Amino acid sequence: IGNWGDDERTAELKEFLIEPVHDLGLDATVHGVRYPKPALADLATAGLRYDGWIANADVPKAFAAHRVTVHIPRRPYREGLPGIPTIRMFEALACGIPLISAPWSDVEQLFRPGVDFLFAHNGSQMRQHLRAVLADADFAASLVTSGLETIRSRHTCQHRVDELFGVLMECTTEHTINKTTAKEAAA
Repeated sequence: IGNWGDDERTAELKEFLIEPVHDLGLDATVHGVRYPKPALADLATAGLRYDGWIANADVPKAFAAHRVTVHIPRRPYREGLPGIPTIRMFEALACGIPLISAPWSDVEQLFRPGVDFLFAHNGSQMRQHLRAVLADADFAASLVTSGLETIRSRHTCQHRVDELFGVLMECTTEHTINKTTAKEAAA
């Protein structure tokens, strides 16, 4: 689930999605927009079904219809915003689907790689992980359980609201301290 973009992850989509799906003969679906004709041809050749745009409200249904999902971050995000995955990682884990991700740097330690989801550092490792998740229901279930646990314990809307209020309190306290210091200095 994601847009093709402007060639910022073409190589990664081929390495981590198109080629593994083709090589493993998987039944897979892609949702998104801005897929150029050559990309659509590559998807079709690999056996990937292209279903176009999907409403955010329908994303959980799409995840529920599949046994695993692949996360492939865009190069500009991966390089320019290290440690920031897309919202799709959070959505997938919250929907209870095993997730395998192309590399990105989890500098914030948002998740537990190898426990909540799997990192594939290259196309070969993506194939291995896909095979393992699809062949072992208990392994897939352990990823689902762990991913949901992390989402529920660290990444709910309530967590984000609490963090926002914490930041606002820090700003207010800092502003009050600075304002008070300025007044005392002028006295």
